[in-house]
Amino acid sequence: MKEKQIRVLSEFNNELKLKGFRAFKIDDDSSATRIYSRKDFYKICLTTGKSKIHYADKSFEQEGSILFFGNPHIPYSWETLTTYYVGYTILFSEEFLKQSERSESLHNSPFFKIGGTPVLKISDEKRLFLNTLFEKMIEEQKSDYTYKDELIRNYINLIIHESLKLQPAENMNQNKNSSARITNVFFELLERQFPIETTDQPLKLKSAQDYAQQLNIHVNHLNRSVKEVTGKPTTAHITERVVAEAKALLQHTDWNISEIAYALGFEYPTYFNNFFKRITGTNPKTLREKFV
Repeated sequence: MKEKQIRVLSEFNNELKLKGFRAFKIDDDSSATRIYSRKDFYKICLTTGKSKIHYADKSFEQEGSILFFGNPHIPYSWETLTTYYVGYTILFSEEFLKQSERSESLHNSPFFKIGGTPVLKISDEKRLFLNTLFEKMIEEQKSDYTYKDELIRNYINLIIHESLKLQPAENMNQNKNSSARITNVFFELLERQFPIETTDQPLKLKSAQDYAQQLNIHVNHLNRSVKEVTGKPTTAHITERVVAEAKALLQHTDWNISEIAYALGFEYPTYFNNFFKRITGTNPKTLREKFV
């Protein structure tokens, strides 16, 4: 049974990655939803039941029908509180949606952006209407229609615009200030990159500017927020975490220094050596010898 489940999930992820989208009913595909682990797809869920959603530093406990908008760059978790739980999900990449000329950046959406409103309570009447849109997407993705991708993009945009009509409150359930919220998400993004498990996928977010771009905020805004909450600049936290990972790789792997340097995002081993010695007072080779 477990082998079959893994095989089904693998097929699910491969299809999702290939097409850039996947729509399904939650009660039909619940196993894939629970153990779904990809972090690079946006998600819109239409659900009916009772649940608690933890999104960045906010929590939403909802009963009835809701729309949930998940941003892959903002950490969230979902607790189902009732046995009766049904609905629909559409997963899609930003690249897939951007192929529509009318699509704007999801980073600017009041539903997907940091500090926005990811959970929207909806009426039974609206739920029935949205049900039909999800059903149409599920039907179309199985068809051979030449322009089905564009049609599904239109359905996604229609769901977003129908949600915008409801004018959600931007400050719903916010119990921390903006600086705390931004700092919390920064640390979640930082930790999400570790541990490094392979040498062929180097660190993607290496600077404060990289994190600011990921969060769609100005780097000065990020730096002020992190410094206000922690007393240390963004770069200091990034440096500390990279050094900690470097020490772990030196101690627990047989990778050579060049491989570790590349995995940590350094273009050349000499850059890594200079960086490591500046922070720790010793070079990587000397530290590794101490572990032997």
